[in-house]
Amino acid sequence: MSITKQVIQRVFRLSNSFGFIRCAFYRQKTGWRVSACKEEYLPKKWLAIAVFCSVGLNVLSGATAKMSQDLKAAGTGSVRVIVQYAPASGTTNPTLAGVLGTTVSDTTAILARIVGLGGVVNQLMESVNILVCTLPASAIQTLSNDTNVLYITPDRALAARLDYTAAAVNAPTAWKANLTGRGIGVAIIDSGIDVASVGLLPRVVYTQDFTGGDGGDRYGHGTHVAGIVGSDGLGSECADCTRAFIGMAPSSSLINLKVLDASGQGSDSALISAIDKAISLRKIFNIRVINLSLGRPVYESYKLDPVCQAAEAAWKAGIVVVAAAGNDGRDNSFGNDGYATIESPGNDPYVITVGAMKAMGTYARTDDLVASYSSKGPTLVDHIVKPDLVAPGNHVVSLLSPNSTLGGEAADVVPISYYKETTSNAPSKYFLMLNGTSMATPVVSGAAADILQQHPDLTPDQVKARLMKTAYKTFPESSTAVDPVTGQVFVSQYDIMTVGAGYLDIAAAMNNHDVATGTAMSPAAVYDASSGNVYLTFDPSSIWDNTNAFGGGSIGTNSSVWDTSAVWGTSLVDADKAVWGTSAVWGTSTDSAFKAMWGTSSVWGTSTFAGAKAVWGTDSTTSDSDKDFQSVPR
Repeated sequence: MSITKQVIQRVFRLSNSFGFIRCAFYRQKTGWRVSACKEEYLPKKWLAIAVFCSVGLNVLSGATAKMSQDLKAAGTGSVRVIVQYAPASGTTNPTLAGVLGTTVSDTTAILARIVGLGGVVNQLMESVNILVCTLPASAIQTLSNDTNVLYITPDRALAARLDYTAAAVNAPTAWKANLTGRGIGVAIIDSGIDVASVGLLPRVVYTQDFTGGDGGDRYGHGTHVAGIVGSDGLGSECADCTRAFIGMAPSSSLINLKVLDASGQGSDSALISAIDKAISLRKIFNIRVINLSLGRPVYESYKLDPVCQAAEAAWKAGIVVVAAAGNDGRDNSFGNDGYATIESPGNDPYVITVGAMKAMGTYARTDDLVASYSSKGPTLVDHIVKPDLVAPGNHVVSLLSPNSTLGGEAADVVPISYYKETTSNAPSKYFLMLNGTSMATPVVSGAAADILQQHPDLTPDQVKARLMKTAYKTFPESSTAVDPVTGQVFVSQYDIMTVGAGYLDIAAAMNNHDVATGTAMSPAAVYDASSGNVYLTFDPSSIWDNTNAFGGGSIGTNSSVWDTSAVWGTSLVDADKAVWGTSAVWGTSTDSAFKAMWGTSSVWGTSTFAGAKAVWGTDSTTSDSDKDFQSVPR
């Protein structure tokens, strides 16, 4: 239903009085969430896996500009925090070498301040200008006043989030052209990789465990993701095999950086450390892609979020960063029909953020539909247009990590008869099925590796721009999913905030030779209170042309190549028209629906939101997915 202009204008004035960046958008007592869904509606048990941060997340007003809201509730005792600091000025000073056990560059002032406040420096990551330290809670405010400190956040908790898949995105065309990711390193930052898994040997070239283990995959998420990127199909290539599960870039090198434990949990600092390590190993293993099939709620602007800033550092170091959109597309807690549910770090405008499609059990993509759980934009706080692309993420079969948590779930079992000429429905020892934007993300990561093998001189922005422009853009206006148990209906609109620039098409991307000359930062959505319409606005550094969004002048000199109709399609952004008018589908006609979209702390700062995450389901066995294994034609 539409929202009346009077309601929009009234709510917008309220929202604007808070200031977009200062609005508090917090989900109490939640941490990073698992992106792997067990069925199209998600699993039987709670896969949101809410984990508690080491400090309270009660929302209090009046936080300083350099200190996140959730740190205001730190209370007493010691708190582990992440500090973003100003880049070092240059000289080496060995005076504080003992603090970290090594000589440190000229970050002397900030290190000395931490030690002087009774703190302990746990880790220094100079390539991303971030350090982790443990401080008395009473000293956090004092540290935030230091001139070298940019922003402080708690070390928040973190958790995880091919046959038809490959056909849907035209991967076989790339394989026939010998584009298999050969020579390209893809960093899998996840729950580890079972390096002995069939289909991956010997291409896991480096392993480091940031959880204190051996890098093995006790959860089962990372191995599945790695298989989507780089499985060579071994295990499904046999005399009686009817289909092969080959990854998007089956010759790529895989860098295993484990940040999630056997329960799929971790921390911000572990993820940042892994990104920092990927940057340092970039030249050694030619790491050109980082896959982040994980996410957590948005707490602040991407400009302040330490995870987003680490992802940007990798991007600017020449690494394509691909992140999951999240699985909150069915969340209607505030009547917003799943809009404004993109998770961090997918909310960063630099990275490629991926939503999930359903392959519908066919090789053709013409019948594919968006998964109703796939999170939608715009992002909280900054209102960035996301996702950037969609890719197959539902009923994706990939590699099994034996004795893993997910591998032991009955809903994940792949019967042998699914890929062999046999009547046996015994569980496969090599493969399992998962769903979610976590599975769609490595499809795009593998595609990026193939394109970089073809054109190794491309920058991350050029890869992103090319993938977005060449994406398949033919969609229905809407699709409906019905929960067979509850009867609940979920309607998905195929708009720019749901499918982004379109459906990944590797063949089209490899045959395109356009080269962007600016950044490919995702645009922001801007609400015009006078008209009640929503428009796109572009960063001055971007190559996107705003002619079709505003009817105004072009940004840059590539208007014929990179204008909005070429990238997002005329059906998604009509020339000289708003992205959305007042009749657009923003959810129900309530104040809370609009606030959920454009933000006031009165909505997202309440404690009711965490409870609303029951939409993920604790007992549900329902699904609106394509077809089960028994009914899928061979």
